[in-house]
Amino acid sequence: MGPASSLAGRNIGQDFNPNEKWRMYHGEKVPGFPAHPHRGFETVTVVTRGVVDHSDSLGAAGRFGFGDVQWMTAGSGVQHCEMFPLLHKDKENPLELFQIWLNLPNANKLTAPHFSMLWNERIPRRVFSDGDRRTTTVTLFVARRV
Repeated sequence: MGPASSLAGRNIGQDFNPNEKWRMYHGEKVPGFPAHPHRGFETVTVVTRGVVDHSDSLGAAGRFGFGDVQWMTAGSGVQHCEMFPLLHKDKENPLELFQIWLNLPNANKLTAPHFSMLWNERIPRRVFSDGDRRTTTVTLFVARRV
């Protein structure tokens, strides 16, 4: 599920050139970030376009995208990978995501690692109107684990 072209001359790990059709980051076959550790913080990843393949040392694995949200608490330590498969050979494979890193307070840095998914179709949304037929949709993807 990687590009059908040579990696020769590519600066793997630093190939962030926006003029290229694809970037491998640290992947050698599939674009993305192969297994790497995290500890002491949480990540919230929102994929607005495309898909991400996730797997981790907790045993979680799966594909998410198109509005899905992944919440991962690294806590005492987790190893995971985020890969960006090129699913289509006959058209573009756009990927757009943003990731928020939340530093855990000192008292929680060694909490047990945890992984959860918030699937796009189950994320609550509220639509607000100002009375002049203008509306705003707010996506509420806040989750709390006790």
